[in-house]
Amino acid sequence: MNETPTLRLRISHTTTYDYDDPVPYALQQLRLTPKSHNSQNVLSWKTTIEGGQKQLDFEDMHRNTVDLISFDSGTTRVSVTCEGEVEVRETHGVHGSHGGFMPLWMFERTTPLTKPGPLVRKLAAQIPANDEVLPRMHDLMTAIHAAVAYRTGTSDSFSTAEEALVSGTGVCQDHAHVFISAARHMGVPARYVSGYLLIEGQIDQDATHAWAEAHVPGLGWVGFDAANDVCPDVHYVRVATGLDYSEAAPVSGMRFGDAGERLAVHVQVQQ
Repeated sequence: MNETPTLRLRISHTTTYDYDDPVPYALQQLRLTPKSHNSQNVLSWKTTIEGGQKQLDFEDMHRNTVDLISFDSGTTRVSVTCEGEVEVRETHGVHGSHGGFMPLWMFERTTPLTKPGPLVRKLAAQIPANDEVLPRMHDLMTAIHAAVAYRTGTSDSFSTAEEALVSGTGVCQDHAHVFISAARHMGVPARYVSGYLLIEGQIDQDATHAWAEAHVPGLGWVGFDAANDVCPDVHYVRVATGLDYSEAAPVSGMRFGDAGERLAVHVQVQQ
């Protein structure tokens, strides 16, 4: 009897904000806490905040764990460190049946970041016709991988799926948005996933990772990482999901004042 392959990953993720002048008030939402489910088991996880404090935590509409933190009044530096260990099981990208507070049909609606333009519609039309959803999504993933070259510095968190196809470059967030936009245009529910990726031989990472999931009849949610043209395996840790990046961003929020901000992110993922 063959055992399901597993991998234990140790993750450390530090986000640091430095400001030119004291910040009078700020709030941040953190979607940085992974959950246990059929493909992963969270063995330990903790969040440490310097220069601020946790106010509360809650589950959002996607059942992501959200920590709300406030900055200490007058602070010039805030640092948030999340770290822990997660055991990941091989499921060949299959997350499983739909759950949460949002009905499945909501994942067919467009958003400003995933609105299909002419190039998205053209890409979707080029996918070979097939009565089965799964092979069509695999073909879509491969087509996006070929159409959008991975290149940092050519997009930002406000870039849309259509803009990624126009430029032909982007990062994992852009690959995910193009997949979501095209899949929804093809009538397949899709969503954004943020998390971590173990890259063999490389402990230090530039940032968190992102990919997409499509809802496949008979399987439920299945992951597709168009940036790497693979379905997620034991090297991937899921953290948060949303209709697009804006609902699954690791850190988002607001602050008062005009102080200049410098952001530094340090992510380590190792076996």
